[in-house]
Amino acid sequence: MAPRDVDFGRLITAMVTPFDKNDEVDYKQAARLARSLVDNGTDSIVVTGTTGESPNLSTHEKIGLYEAVREAIGGRGKVIGGTGNYSTRESIELTREAAHALDGVLTVVPYYNNPPQEGLYRHFRAIAESTDLPVIVYNVPSRTVRNMESATTIRLAEDVPNIVGIKEAVDSLDQVVEIVSAVPAEFRIWSGNDNDIFLKMCLGAYGVVSVASHVVGRLIRSMIDAVAEGRLEEARRLHLKLYPLARALFPPIAPVSSPSSVKAALNMSGFEVGGLRLPMIELPEAAQQKLKTVLDTYELDRFPVPAMA
Repeated sequence: MAPRDVDFGRLITAMVTPFDKNDEVDYKQAARLARSLVDNGTDSIVVTGTTGESPNLSTHEKIGLYEAVREAIGGRGKVIGGTGNYSTRESIELTREAAHALDGVLTVVPYYNNPPQEGLYRHFRAIAESTDLPVIVYNVPSRTVRNMESATTIRLAEDVPNIVGIKEAVDSLDQVVEIVSAVPAEFRIWSGNDNDIFLKMCLGAYGVVSVASHVVGRLIRSMIDAVAEGRLEEARRLHLKLYPLARALFPPIAPVSSPSSVKAALNMSGFEVGGLRLPMIELPEAAQQKLKTVLDTYELDRFPVPAMA
C-alpha cells in the first residue's frame, strides 16, 4: 500500500493527556477517553500532540500512551503520535521507538530555534525518510513563531511520498488556497483551528485536527459531513453554532494557553482528566465560569460510565 493510501479520516482529535491526583499519567482514563472520542465521531486520534502536553511527557510516558490508546480503540480508529519537536534527531528517535504502536506521526514545525524554510524542509524530510509510517506535518505559527510557507509545504508534498498531509493552523486563507492549488490530489490538508473548519474545507481542505471534538464531536462530525456532501447551507448553520465554543476554548486574549480550557471543559462535563503539569496551569475561576456559560448552551457528547472496580 502506498503511503498516501492511508486514510486518517476527516475528523482527527488532538487528545488531552489525563493525569491522576498525583500528577501521573492516567493510562486507564486515557483509554476511556479514546474510546469515547471514537464513539462520538472521531476517525483518528493524535496522542501526545500540543494538546496532550507533549513537552511535559517522558519518552516512556508517550509510548505508554500510544500503546494504551491503540489497545483501547482497536481497529475502530487510527493512532497518530505527536513525535516531533525542535530537534530533528530526537524526533527521529521517538518516531522509530514508537512505530510499533502507531499508524502515523504528526511532526510540528520546530519551535524556539526558528530555522529558515530550508531548515524546515530538511527537518521534515529527514524524519519522513527515517520511517515507513505516514507523516503529517504541522504548521502552527502562533506557537512556533516560524510560519512554514506554502512553497515549503508544496515542495515536501511533491518530494516526499510518505508526507501525506498537513495540519494547517495558519490564519491566512490565502496560504491554504496556495497549497490546495499546487499539491498532489492525494495530499490532505486538515485545519488546525476549530473556528475555521468550514472556511478551509470550502477552499479544499479535507477536515480538521480538532480540540473542541472532545466535547462536541458529534456536532463537528455533522458539519464536516455536510460540507463533504455538498450540503453547504446546513454546514454553514452548524459552523455558526459551533463558533462560540471554538472561540471560548481558544479566546483571542486568553488567561492561559491550551489545553487548559479543554481540560476544564472535560472536567465540567463530567469526564475527569485532572490538571496540568507546570509550567501549564489550570484555567482561573472567572474564566471557568465564562466557559461553563458557553458549554451550557450545547448538547455535549456522551461519555461512558466507568466500569465498577
